[in-house]
Amino acid sequence: MRKTLLYLAILAVLGAGVYYLLPGSKNEELPFDPAEAGFTIKDTGSIGKIFLAAQDGESITVERTANGWIVNKQYKALPGMLDLLLNTFVKQQPLYPVTKNAYENALKTMSTHGVKVEVYDREGKKMRVFYVGGTAVNNTGTNMLMEGASTPYVVEAPGFVGYLTPRYSSKMRDWRDRTVFDIPAEDIQSVSVQYADKPENSFKVSRDNRDSVTVTADAKAMNSPDGLNRNRANMYLRFFGNINCEGYLNGLEDNDTTIKTAPKHSTVEVVTKKGDVQHIDIYWMALNKRSKNQKKSDIDDMPEEYDSDRLYAIINNYKDTVMIQQLTFQNILRKGADFYRKDVPRPKPNATQTEIPASAATR
Repeated sequence: MRKTLLYLAILAVLGAGVYYLLPGSKNEELPFDPAEAGFTIKDTGSIGKIFLAAQDGESITVERTANGWIVNKQYKALPGMLDLLLNTFVKQQPLYPVTKNAYENALKTMSTHGVKVEVYDREGKKMRVFYVGGTAVNNTGTNMLMEGASTPYVVEAPGFVGYLTPRYSSKMRDWRDRTVFDIPAEDIQSVSVQYADKPENSFKVSRDNRDSVTVTADAKAMNSPDGLNRNRANMYLRFFGNINCEGYLNGLEDNDTTIKTAPKHSTVEVVTKKGDVQHIDIYWMALNKRSKNQKKSDIDDMPEEYDSDRLYAIINNYKDTVMIQQLTFQNILRKGADFYRKDVPRPKPNATQTEIPASAATR
């Protein structure tokens, strides 16, 4: 009887050990000393500031303010990047201490390519300081070390396969909000679009003193018998909300040379009723390995030697170089003649026609 009880006790201890070591076996943090492995931060609402510093000297500070999260006291933080990091704080948990065989390599990687992470609460009190290294030996975890701890740990976010280091980027281009335009239609005074290679397509949409919208375009377009399509003109001003770039190119090698040699596509200038001006210069992007139209483009007036999906742009008074997508800007980069054409009504479906023809639906 005593032997049976002893065996049951041993099995219970072993079962509990397996229970704690299996990822996702429970919702609470694994039973490690917080001073040694306190990488999990459940209450992200209490965080007021995050400092990320890479060993190459690049660093950023993300702070909570009354106007939202700000990066380096200058720019709005990219919501997706911020949410990803905060979610990582909540989910990441230590699995086990780094093994003796991997110990030296883990520390070496942290000292050369690691990221220092400092987390502060809303009162400025330090909550956590730890170092993020590279991938663990099994490629499913990330080596991390608490400041003052003697041993790094393998850390994992349940449900995610891979390593967490990219989420701790200290590069400004990964953290900056990518908004190019976010202006309500009622706040816009005028929009000017000038095409470098086809000036006949240029135009300007303006409001007069009575808040009526007019469009100045090429004389041939304005002499159209259809007259100004005021519905299109008013609708056009609604296209300047939540327009984003794909990413920042600042600091990339050979970036300045690439832009200087790229032919100009157009300029877009928006003036608000308050007198604020947002100006961007857009340039063609040469075909590259990412281009989908390496053989032929289906876009009207699209030169075959340029990318049909992406363009370069310089914004914010020539301070930032970005990459933009044709799809995102297609409603802004219209032609002046488009405002002097009648709308073509879509055919109504009948008993034998349940779908709108593609040719009509895409006009």
